[in-house]
Order: sequence, then structure tokens, then C-alpha cells
Amino acid sequence: MITDPMITRIGEGVELHHHRGQREAAHDLFAQIWDDIGGEQGDPLHICVLAHAMADVQDDVHQELIWDLRALAAADLITDERVAEAGVTLSVAGLYPSLHLNLTECYRKLGDLGRAREHLQQAQATIGALGDDEYGQLIKGGLERLTEQLR
Repeated sequence: MITDPMITRIGEGVELHHHRGQREAAHDLFAQIWDDIGGEQGDPLHICVLAHAMADVQDDVHQELIWDLRALAAADLITDERVAEAGVTLSVAGLYPSLHLNLTECYRKLGDLGRAREHLQQAQATIGALGDDEYGQLIKGGLERLTEQLR
């Protein structure tokens, strides 16, 4: 169970976007949270989770890519202890398949198929960190879809 109030707020933005279709409201909330955490100077876990969500509400794929790269860079600074302290059920390793999957999609949309395939391989290499739960199935399904598109 999530115990970190900032992660809970980010989750509220994800809920606005994915379950209520309020993309602009989610974007505005994420922008406010970005300011609240101190932007790039904030807690790497907050940066990673927020940037990963913020990428999904961008209109421009270049901006989406910037946020996805920011999320990946922040993930490298997170420890399993920090994740557990926040009440997140995934290990740090479990963050990478989705991060690489999103980067694969960005590079595919930009026509940079070489980089798309690099991130696809990284997603495939890290997918074992996910369980066979709903989240794991979602990411694995996305990986299969992008694998087909990049053949």
C-alpha cells in the first residue's frame, strides 16, 4: 500500500487521466506537483514516477520523450529501500520494463527505429522483474505489440 503522500498525489493525476479522461486536469496537477517536489532537485522516486506519468499527458512527442528520459535517469538513483519506504510494491528493477517500453514508443513515433529497438531490447531484458499480475500483463502486452510493430 502506498504510504508516500506525493506518490498518492501523482496517482490521483493518473486516475484523472486514465480513468476519467481528464488529460488537461492531470497535466495541470502534475505541473503543480513538479513545482512542489522541486523539479530536478527532488526525490528521485518522485521525479521518476511523476515524469513517467507526465510523459503520458504531453501533446508533443518531443516533450513526451524529454519526460520519459527524465524518468529513466531518475530510476537509476532510486534504491529498493526507498521504494519500500514509500509503500510501492515493485522493486526498482520492476520500474525499468515500463520506462523502456515508453521510450520504445517515443522513438518509434519519431521514426528513430534504431533507438526504438535498443529500448525494446532493454525492456525485454528487464521484463522478468515483473510478476504475472495485471500490471505485469499490461506491460508484457505492450511489449508484444511494439515487438510486432518494429519487425
